[in-house]
Amino acid sequence: MATVNMDRLLQACVTQGASDIHLTVGRPPVFRIHGGLRSLDTKVLGPEDTVALMKSITPERNQQELQEEGGTDFGFAFGDAARFRVAVFKQKSNVTLVLRLIPTNIMGLDEIGLPKICAALCRRPRGMFLVTGPTGSGKTTTLAAMVNYINENLDRHIVTIEEPIEYYHNHKKSIINQREVGIDVPSFSEALRRVLRQDPDVILVGELRDLETIESAIRAAETGHLVFSTLHTTSASGTITRIIDVFPPNQQEQIRTQLSTNLIAVLAQALCPLAKKKGRVAAFEFMVVTPAISNLIRENKAYRIDSSIQTGKNLGMQLLDEHLWKLYDAGTITQEELMDKARNPGTIHDKILAKVKGIKGKGAKKRAAKEIDDMGPILRT
Repeated sequence: MATVNMDRLLQACVTQGASDIHLTVGRPPVFRIHGGLRSLDTKVLGPEDTVALMKSITPERNQQELQEEGGTDFGFAFGDAARFRVAVFKQKSNVTLVLRLIPTNIMGLDEIGLPKICAALCRRPRGMFLVTGPTGSGKTTTLAAMVNYINENLDRHIVTIEEPIEYYHNHKKSIINQREVGIDVPSFSEALRRVLRQDPDVILVGELRDLETIESAIRAAETGHLVFSTLHTTSASGTITRIIDVFPPNQQEQIRTQLSTNLIAVLAQALCPLAKKKGRVAAFEFMVVTPAISNLIRENKAYRIDSSIQTGKNLGMQLLDEHLWKLYDAGTITQEELMDKARNPGTIHDKILAKVKGIKGKGAKKRAAKEIDDMGPILRT
């Protein structure tokens, strides 16, 4: 049987609009398209196939890291068509690859659907803006849009610290320098130690992975820089708690004080498949740190942040479940997706029941029955 060709796989990924390629022993190549996995109509990959595919794109340095550490990450360009972020790792002693397509076009803030206040926050001279969510929720795309907005509209020196570099930015109104961990600098913490001597205005840290990186990022915001970064949290209040819990108990009060004065916003997002057509839409939880929220952080009352978000709609603030409900109510996403992504599915369950009971007019009974049927057993319990 013919061998699987990496260039053809990459081209097919671009032309079919896939977001990821999975190459693992025992399955044909698999594309993730609009959130779902689809196997290609080609040969089942054997151990020699995944090794050959890995070697065709992986730099020597990363091949050595794979042998020593059992995994490696890097980015590469597929001509002018696209860039890919690659994770290579071993499982059951076999080589496996996951390639994430990084679009060449950077979306605008409006295209993503971000609250309008985001543009104003990107103009702030200092502070920390966090974009959070699970893997694959579009955090990198959102950050790229924010950095591009600054790059196009303001004269700033932007330094990004990434592993690997995903979106490539050109110098526009700003100067932008992108450092790749493992190639340009050995670690996030080392890059953050050095960056303050590089006259930056804006610093993007790919991920807040550990105590040292978080501490350095907060210090950078405190000393007069605008810092962007990500965390794998699913809510604004959860983000505050996660950061504070990283630190030992004797430092937590100090970190709460620093966060309360330096954090400017948290954007938690989830990516949902569209109900009636191909594609996906982002749902957001958005928190701007007002004086009231700053006090809640300082006083260790993160559990009350949700209430403050609900009363801050004039600033574009909203809870994730509120945005998900709007998308569902407009027919943009399905009930299943609504329940799957909701932070409080019990409350959403009650809202759906109330909606069903409120259906009136011609064919109301039939439409109500369909709502319940679409929901499945959860509404029938």
